[in-house]
Amino acid sequence: MDELNTKKIKEILDSYSVYPKKSLGQNFITEKDILEKIAQAALPLEKDIVIEIGAGIGTLTSALSKYAKHVYAVEKDRQLIPPLKDALKDKPNITILNEDILELKVPAKNYKVVGNLPYYITSAIFRKFLEEENPPALMVFTVQKEVAQRIVAKPPRMNLLASSVQFYATPEILRNIPKNYFWPVPQVNSSVLRITPFSSPENSSVEFRKKFFKILSSGFSHPRKQLVNNLSRELQKEKKEIKHILEESGISPQQRAETVSIKSWTKVVKNLRI
Repeated sequence: MDELNTKKIKEILDSYSVYPKKSLGQNFITEKDILEKIAQAALPLEKDIVIEIGAGIGTLTSALSKYAKHVYAVEKDRQLIPPLKDALKDKPNITILNEDILELKVPAKNYKVVGNLPYYITSAIFRKFLEEENPPALMVFTVQKEVAQRIVAKPPRMNLLASSVQFYATPEILRNIPKNYFWPVPQVNSSVLRITPFSSPENSSVEFRKKFFKILSSGFSHPRKQLVNNLSRELQKEKKEIKHILEESGISPQQRAETVSIKSWTKVVKNLRI
């Protein structure tokens, strides 16, 4: 896998009569320089265990293996397992797993997660790993550019996805990737997103998290409407009570959910009984 290009990828897939599946969002990165930068963005050291989501035919897996102690290459599509094993047969620090990443049991010790994520599974991946009892030390994902921009948003442009991720971690966009760096070429450009979970998250109890996300979802139930109306209706509380709680938390009742920071949401959760 030293020479990474569209022609090489096609040759490997053709030899096994396997082709990318649109239903699984399979678009392979073909630029060696980009693959190296994604691997380096995970800050891999010799002691690191890396879980790769959607190994494909091993282009990113190969780059990761040069830095990490061990790479667990997870690939759901069983038809890709033979070409994947062929491509990585000379790399002893790689274990190939034909599994659904959402059902994978994570390591009990330090690990990092890297992957080129299809749109349809992005939110589920964030939820799985950020809510783990033992979350990863770091996550580096290639996602649609628009999705990355939504995740790193700040008030007054917050959204439910950004608030959900930023409750657990700090997200940052490292670089953008033009769509022609993938094969097959997708319809949109992508971005490399690094997510660093908080090492000692505040208010991390299961009870607090459930309450936080119930209130958060209620606040974003109708994003263009005022918070006092959304929370009152969704939580079945009197507007007078909700107004008092919002003001006590430093929020104007007329504000919309997109203008509220994680810190302010946390105050609401602490002050509101539901």
